[in-house]
Amino acid sequence: MIKKVDHIGIAVPSLEEAIPFYEKTLGLKCEHIEEVAAQKVRTAFFAVGEVHIELLEPTAPDSPVAKFLEKNGSGVHHVALATDDVMAQLDQAKEAGCRLINETPVDGAGGKKIAFLHPKSTFGVLTELCAKK
Repeated sequence: MIKKVDHIGIAVPSLEEAIPFYEKTLGLKCEHIEEVAAQKVRTAFFAVGEVHIELLEPTAPDSPVAKFLEKNGSGVHHVALATDDVMAQLDQAKEAGCRLINETPVDGAGGKKIAFLHPKSTFGVLTELCAKK
């Protein structure tokens, strides 16, 4: 069962350029920066109430975030929904006819298990399901 919006992922070409905007202009504090090698990104997290903003910087030209930036420029990349059981949510989505990017959960930032639903099945929004390990 979906519990809440966990975070909003925003693709940026450079964390070093984007972090000061969130800190100086918006007054948020970067909680931590982490590289997720499997996803070919570096991430920076900012708490906004119970929801986080996750900045995503590609670490390789063939990463999904690099491809997104090439096609769309900086902007909202995905919405992540928290659940207790990513696999059960994937099964439910698949049964409902949703196209999955991940058939099984993978390791993501913040020590979470994650999986993505394809935007062609989610009205154009790349949707991430996530749960604490």
